[in-house]
Amino acid sequence: MTQTAGKRPAEDMAQVKLNVKWGKETYNDVEANMSQSPLVFKSQLFALTGVPPDRQKVMIKGALLKDDEWGKAVPKDGMTIMLMGSAEAVSVEAPKNIPKFVEDLPESEQEHLETKRFGAGLHNLGNTCYMNSTVQCMFAVQPLREALYAKAPGSGGDPTGRLVAATAELFKDLETGGAPFPPYAFLMALRAKFPQFAQQVSGVYAQQDAEECWTNVMYALREKVKDDAGTAVVDKLFGIPTRLTLKTDESAEEFTEDGMSYTLKVNIEDKTAHVSEGVAVGLREERERNSAELGRTVLFRGATTLTGLPPYLTLQMMRFFFRRDNGQKAKILKKIPFSLEFDAFEFCSEALKKELEAPRAAYKEAQDREIEARKLAKKGPGAAAAPAPAAASSGADVDMKDAGGAGEASTSAPAPSSSGPTKKAMTGKYELVGVVTHKGRTADSGHYVAWVKQPTDGTWVCFDDEKLTVRSQEEVLALSGGGDWHMAYLLLYRAVMADVPVEGAAGAAQEGKGVAEGAAAPAAMEAEGGGASA
Repeated sequence: MTQTAGKRPAEDMAQVKLNVKWGKETYNDVEANMSQSPLVFKSQLFALTGVPPDRQKVMIKGALLKDDEWGKAVPKDGMTIMLMGSAEAVSVEAPKNIPKFVEDLPESEQEHLETKRFGAGLHNLGNTCYMNSTVQCMFAVQPLREALYAKAPGSGGDPTGRLVAATAELFKDLETGGAPFPPYAFLMALRAKFPQFAQQVSGVYAQQDAEECWTNVMYALREKVKDDAGTAVVDKLFGIPTRLTLKTDESAEEFTEDGMSYTLKVNIEDKTAHVSEGVAVGLREERERNSAELGRTVLFRGATTLTGLPPYLTLQMMRFFFRRDNGQKAKILKKIPFSLEFDAFEFCSEALKKELEAPRAAYKEAQDREIEARKLAKKGPGAAAAPAPAAASSGADVDMKDAGGAGEASTSAPAPSSSGPTKKAMTGKYELVGVVTHKGRTADSGHYVAWVKQPTDGTWVCFDDEKLTVRSQEEVLALSGGGDWHMAYLLLYRAVMADVPVEGAAGAAQEGKGVAEGAAAPAAMEAEGGGASA
């Protein structure tokens, strides 16, 4: 070895040249400095072979070379050593933001690239489809996401706070989109807060009820997520103020009870032919109670009416019932058609119906103008000038503060062409934006899936755990039951708003806010997630 001028003899002695054999390749005269860490030498090998240091196995005289010390594996000048390990693609630093072609990406990345704009799938962690479908449907409520991001507590604290924090983090991950991922943190927080979801059968986590998951998570969010005024965001977004009125034929007595529900029940009977009929059945009630006039117990009959409307309306199809003979929650398979639009007007109190009249008239006028505009557009440019389009397409959202909440809320029909200030008002109409379906014969088995309408273009996407698939409106409407296919269990509707003149809309335009805050909130959300509070 030729000594370099200016180097000390000791340093020169520490410098050796080695022959490195890597597979079929041999690299001669590779310099190694014994006074430096072996990791420096491994970095040299990485530059030569492309094998990262953490993948390298360097054998010197039968000993494996470590990263931090040479130990007994001290090579001599001219020695041949062996390198094992697979190379990593080494590329010259490329310009940032260089265009990428889809066909050049791996197939898995191509698949996720196509669905990334819709969010991300969730891995099934062992019968957790009930949870995955519930989360994906909740994620469709943008103002709920925004409230969580702004108001969710830290990850510490009590089990409720940890669940709410985990929900916020999960929503952020879903919003990023891309490849599916396992929602471990959310699942652990859910089971810590609600141990029933950790139930096992023969050492395997049991299937659970998606509606129970929905209700319990909403309960936790209601407790922890408040607006600046201290009002629960869940109450503002999903709360349904109700009034139960009961009468008896045996006396002139009548009594009423005000309450708050979060879900409208769709009872299924032999004659039930549509979801609206099921809602009507679910609102009827019979109750025995003491009559002060008669001095005995008598039968009272009546119904619950809605005294207010929320920006988001949840309907539960009452498909499961308990069978005493086998101890299982069996399923009613009867076909119950539902629509892409739900009109809650017939279930409202008389006072609320009166407040909805002006917004409903404005909405109809907007639809008529849009139809006329389309007719004129078909006639071509020579036709009379068409008025401005009026009815907004599905997914056109308005500020939720106009509907009693905060953030994005509902589909809106733009204001009439007449001048003057306008306000957003509830119409009593709702559009379908989410469905949780169940496939199977019992509640303790089967499979849950979420179907969510995208707010940007109205595309329907099926979230089947980690798999995302674009679906048509016809496929969504086919989830009405009647066989062994997926059938709707939870229906999530979003309010359709109308622009009305400020002068004539003072009451109706504020209906969402008034009904969410005017009725006394219950001490705790009902265990079933719906029905009139008594």
